Amino acid sequence: MEQYNDEIQLKDILIKLSEYKTYLLKKKFTIVLISFFCLVLGIVIGICTETKYNAELTFVVEGEKKGSSLGAMSGLASQFGFDIGGGSSATFSQNNTLELLKSRGVVEVTLMQHAKIDGKEDLLIEHYLEINKIKDAWKENEDLTPVSFNGSLTYENDSVSGDVWRSIIKDKLVVELHSDEANIINLSYTSVNEGFAKEFVEALIEQMSKMYIVHQTAQANNTLDFLQNRADSVFGELEIAELEFAKVKDINQRIVKASGRLKELQLMRRVEVLNTMYLEIVKNLELSKITLLNQTPIINIIDKPILPLQVEKKSKTVLGLLGVFLGGFLSLIFFVFRKLFKDALSE
Repeated sequence: MEQYNDEIQLKDILIKLSEYKTYLLKKKFTIVLISFFCLVLGIVIGICTETKYNAELTFVVEGEKKGSSLGAMSGLASQFGFDIGGGSSATFSQNNTLELLKSRGVVEVTLMQHAKIDGKEDLLIEHYLEINKIKDAWKENEDLTPVSFNGSLTYENDSVSGDVWRSIIKDKLVVELHSDEANIINLSYTSVNEGFAKEFVEALIEQMSKMYIVHQTAQANNTLDFLQNRADSVFGELEIAELEFAKVKDINQRIVKASGRLKELQLMRRVEVLNTMYLEIVKNLELSKITLLNQTPIINIIDKPILPLQVEKKSKTVLGLLGVFLGGFLSLIFFVFRKLFKDALSE
């Protein structure tokens, strides 16, 4: 009895499938028409989509050096109370660099750099406003006041630059590790203008390098300035003391008593002290100069973007085939559910 019921159920299913097949064949022209419409729509989308260019730059961030050739020099200088720098800072660590490259300060400073794009020399932010047709929108809307960055900057410039920064980091600027095993960082930017994409990426990494150099050598520069000023001051005092000593010595040529030569002895001692001080300061000054010269940039560029850049545009063929597939699939689903609904109502 159970076997008989199973045969009836299987027969009902086959009958239903046959009914749906016949129903869908009747709608085949409609399904083909919808698929063709989706095909045309996909091709039109592919044609209307703007061509975008991706500029990619790879670099590494050097970690803290455990050893240094300047270690002995730094230790020698510390004996005299001087810190000539040379230690690494955590501010520009690898993880911090990923975030700093997207920070408003770095991006805005980069946008204020000059670059020649499409034969025109201007600020990068001015190129951005023109390339992305923001200036055209200002002209069409009378309520909006055009803003120029070539001149004195106002709060309006700050507002516009903030909007540009948010637009850049939202989906156009990507900073990520090349892999978990390597310390290589990929920096990429996508734009409708390949010249702007290339110039922006290179200017951005250049600003980061400058920030590193200023930050990393700040202590060494301060020490160098202090030692230079101190050396000049001591040298001036030494010249004065030597001149006074020479004069007193000339006066005391015929004096035999020690009491009469007391001034000469005092000046001689002062000259010796100042001379010793000057030699030690000059020694540490030279060490500080060597340290400053050996401050290497933390950002080492591996690959720069080279024209022509990689094009990011969806193929018209792919979009057309995708449209045909979606159109056919969705229309089939629609007619199947439509028949199901009708059959349910008829019962």
